[in-house]
Amino acid sequence: MSYNNSLEEEVFFFAEENESVPLRTADMWKVVIIDDDKEIHQVTKLVMSDFEFEGKGIEFISAYSAREAREILSLHADTAFILLDVVMEEDDSGLQLVKYIRNDLKNSSVRIMLRTGQPGQAPEKTVILEYDINDYKEKTELTSQKLFTMFVSALRAYRDITVIEKNKIGLEEIIKSSASLFELQSLGKFSSGVLLQLTSILNLHKNALHVGSISSFAATKGEQDFIIMAATGEYSGLVGERAHGTIPVAAMQEMQQAFERKRSEFYDSHFIIYFESKSGSENVIYFRGGAPLSEWDRYLIEIYCANVSVAFENLYLNEEVVNTQKEIIFTMGEIAETRSRETGNHVKRVAEYSKLLALRLGLPEKEAELLRLASPMHDVGKVGIPDSVLNKPGKLTPEEFELIKTHTTMGFSMLNHSKKEIILTAAIIALEHHERYDGTGYPNKLKGEEIHIFSRITAVADVFDALCSDRVYKKAWPIEEVVALLRSESGKHFDPNVVDIFLEHLDEVLEIKADYADRIIS
Repeated sequence: MSYNNSLEEEVFFFAEENESVPLRTADMWKVVIIDDDKEIHQVTKLVMSDFEFEGKGIEFISAYSAREAREILSLHADTAFILLDVVMEEDDSGLQLVKYIRNDLKNSSVRIMLRTGQPGQAPEKTVILEYDINDYKEKTELTSQKLFTMFVSALRAYRDITVIEKNKIGLEEIIKSSASLFELQSLGKFSSGVLLQLTSILNLHKNALHVGSISSFAATKGEQDFIIMAATGEYSGLVGERAHGTIPVAAMQEMQQAFERKRSEFYDSHFIIYFESKSGSENVIYFRGGAPLSEWDRYLIEIYCANVSVAFENLYLNEEVVNTQKEIIFTMGEIAETRSRETGNHVKRVAEYSKLLALRLGLPEKEAELLRLASPMHDVGKVGIPDSVLNKPGKLTPEEFELIKTHTTMGFSMLNHSKKEIILTAAIIALEHHERYDGTGYPNKLKGEEIHIFSRITAVADVFDALCSDRVYKKAWPIEEVVALLRSESGKHFDPNVVDIFLEHLDEVLEIKADYADRIIS
């Protein structure tokens, strides 16, 4: 038959070399003094030099004008408390700065105490009502005791506000991340998403592991083994590895303990989150590095992991459905090929060739995988062709060839009633995979890009595999001859771009061919 008929992390804080901005540590409350009187700065720092609140001292930052204060505050969004003079460059410089902080910087957390030596310039009642400040003092009434009381009150309020804001952000992150996780359709991507979102919720960027338990028939005495599904930090190179022998022994023991006790475990510098889906799949997330979690952090984790368990359940069920679809699709493709006394491996090779070409052409992974799943049914319409024609060892008559050509429309009719994306894609491929780039193909004489890219890709993959494989009516062509034909038919039968990519990656194609070798059914 002729061709035309066929966690641990060190954190350092750096500041510019500026006497007014000293080196900051993690255990300091940041307080900005804004006043054009240098003596006010000196006295305040002297009186409050040994002040501590909740075990943290004060880091003072000085600004001597409203203009300078704007620059400093734009760089120090974590300022807890501001002592602000009213009259500086202008009579209302301090009041205008309050508006800048609240409206422009959108900083509603910092506590602002307005203090003035000219109370008549800014009457207390008017200022309190019209400006978002938290306290108002005349400089003459600020004794050391009142200053101390004011600092404690301001810092306590700032602490509570930031805790509430953090909790709000945490809950918002859970809502957003849970929604995004339900969109992830592979276990690997889902696990990576879990780690990414959890680090965001807890504001962590540490070493982390997501380990799932798998039942192993090779295990002895009923023991379980664990596989690393996702990882970050120093563990990032361990994805896909067995946990035993690859992670520290102490961490392995703690994870095993979490599995055995079926509960999360929290330690000083690390924690292990355990969760189980209704289907019985068990997973742990291991975080190392950072300070101990607060009760609120643990509460957020519990909420998040409840959502993750539901998402895992849906993902496992979805994978089961998809795997069933894949099995049915490949079986249908194999049935069609078996009827023509060919092997099911033909459809597997065409599927793998097609995905390879799609990826090398720049199609997204999702589309390439869709093509891999749909392309095995390209010849499903052959089930409607009589054996006497389908398996005829000699050359077909014109009438017989016209009958063979109907397998494209028959395949389309069998598949196009489905609402499933894979089946609808297969219907298009079944209909168009014998169209030719120059418009002389069948059944509809489509031309160029009128032919779906999936069909153009499958056409090259199908013809290549058919020609270099043994069939009842012919022997396999040498690879060199098949390559020569592809080149000669580029722009005629085949999309030239697809042919170029195919030949450019011929070594990968031949690897696939070797992996799925033929076995002729007698």
